[in-house]
Amino acid sequence: MIDEKKIPKPKIQNLILENREKLSVSGVVDVESFNDECIIVDTELGLLVVRGYNLHINKLNLDSSELAVEGDILSCEYSEKEGTKSRSGFFSKMFK
Repeated sequence: MIDEKKIPKPKIQNLILENREKLSVSGVVDVESFNDECIIVDTELGLLVVRGYNLHINKLNLDSSELAVEGDILSCEYSEKEGTKSRSGFFSKMFK
């Protein structure tokens, strides 16, 4: 018998962008920071940076790992995965 705890679950994440105005994200662990131009989301696959104008978080459910954002979305970009040296570099560049 195989112990189920030893088998890691595959990480699946969906980003659904509708008309550059509505973004749905699954696999959300936490929201690191947000304002009306930038939302930084910690996901199972690394940090996701959403940039745009008039950004609003409409839904955040950490139990189901879901996030819904509305606004004028310009970009969605992943930074390096957690545990790499670039993660700290990302924040040091952002807060200069």
